[in-house]
Amino acid sequence: MTDGETGGVFRLAYVPGVTPAKWVNVWTERMPGVPVALVAVPAAEVAGLLRDGGADAGFVRLPVDRDGLSVIPLYVETTVVVVPKDHAVAAADEVAIADLTDDNVFHPLDDTIEWTVRPGLPAFTRPRTTADAVELVAAGTGLLLVPQSLARLHHRRDLTYRPVPDAPQSQVALAWPTDATTDLVEDFIGIVRGRTVNSSRSRTPTTPAEKPAQRQPRKPAQNGSGRRAAQTGRKRKGHRPR
Repeated sequence: MTDGETGGVFRLAYVPGVTPAKWVNVWTERMPGVPVALVAVPAAEVAGLLRDGGADAGFVRLPVDRDGLSVIPLYVETTVVVVPKDHAVAAADEVAIADLTDDNVFHPLDDTIEWTVRPGLPAFTRPRTTADAVELVAAGTGLLLVPQSLARLHHRRDLTYRPVPDAPQSQVALAWPTDATTDLVEDFIGIVRGRTVNSSRSRTPTTPAEKPAQRQPRKPAQNGSGRRAAQTGRKRKGHRPR
C-alpha cells in the first residue's frame, strides 16, 4: 500500500484468551486508511478459517495444522488449575501435577494443551467447550487445567486458579495463508514483531518530523577543576638547548 492510499479492510482472526488490542492500536495509528475487522473464532476452527480465506491473518494456539499456513510463534502461556475457592488447592501459591492425582479433572473437547499423560482422574464427562467445563468446576464436580488467559476470560467470583509449573504450556502464534502473503499481512507481521515505523522492513515512509536529530558537535571534556583537558596533539613546552 502506497503513501496516501486508502481502502480495504484487514481481517484479523483471534482465538479465545488472546487479546489483539495492543497490535490493533498500533495498526490504527500507522494505517488509518485500512480498518481492522476482528473475527472471533474457536481455537479448533481458526486454521480452516484462514485456509478458506475467512481472514487475512489470525492469532492461533499451537499446535495447529500448518498445511498451507505460515506460522510465527509469539509467546508461551502459564498453565493454571481452576478450582472452587474452598478447594484445598486454593491454599497453595502453586500446584504440581502430582498434587491433583486424586482429583477429577475435566478435559474439554476444545482443550488447547497437548497432554502426554492427562493429570488427575478422568471426569464423568468431556465437556464440549472450556466454558462448559468451568461451569462444571463451579458445581464442584471436578477441576480444569487451562492457559492462564482462558482462566481470566472465564473468571467467576466462586472460582480461583493457581499456576501448575510442571504442566505442558500453550503457545500463541500468528498465522496466515502462505499463498496470500499480501503487503497488508507483511505490515501486520512487522507490527507483531515490534518493528518501528522507521524500520528498514517497514513500508511506511518516514516523515520529516520523524527523522533522527542531527548529532551535535561534542564539547571538549573537562577535568575535575573545571578546566579544559589538554589537546592530545598539543606539544609540551620544553627547555631550549643552549
